[in-house]
Amino acid sequence: MDIASELPALIRSLSRREGVFGRVVDKAGGSVPELVHHVAAEAEHAWRHHAVKGAVGPDTPAEVEGALAQIDGERAVDLLAYLATDDLVFPGTQRRDSTHAHRAAERVVRLLGYQSVWYSNISDLSPGVRAWDPVTRHTFDGVVAGTGGCFTVVLLQVGED
Repeated sequence: MDIASELPALIRSLSRREGVFGRVVDKAGGSVPELVHHVAAEAEHAWRHHAVKGAVGPDTPAEVEGALAQIDGERAVDLLAYLATDDLVFPGTQRRDSTHAHRAAERVVRLLGYQSVWYSNISDLSPGVRAWDPVTRHTFDGVVAGTGGCFTVVLLQVGED
C-alpha cells in the first residue's frame, strides 16, 4: 500500500468515533493552521446541536495558529492515540481499543517521516489536569496535526458536558 492510500485509511481508523474528526491532505492543501481551522469548522458544523449558545472560539487560521505549539513525534503518537481512544469530557472512558490506536498513531508518525513537524493545542493531560488552548467553539477540544513529506494530517476531538 502506498502512503497516499495508507495515511487516509489510518486517520479514518482513528477518527471514526463520534466527536473525532480527521483529515489528510497533500501539501498543496494549505498550511497546518488552515487545515486545523477547516477541520474545526467541520466539527463545529457537525456538532452544532451540542454547542453552548453564544460560545466563541478562534475564527481564523491565524487565531488557530496561536493555539498550536510544536511537539515531537513521540508526543504526537501519544496524543493521536489518546484522542482516538479517550474522551476529553469524561477522562478514563475508553472509546476504542487502545492497542489499535497506538499502532495506527505510530504508523502515521512513521509515514510522515523523521523530518515531519507536529503541533497540538494540548499542553497537559496529567491525571486530574487537562489543559489546552481552544481551536473550536466547543467546551472541550484537542487536536494533533503533523506535516511531512507531501502530506499534512489532522486529528481533532470535540466534546461538551
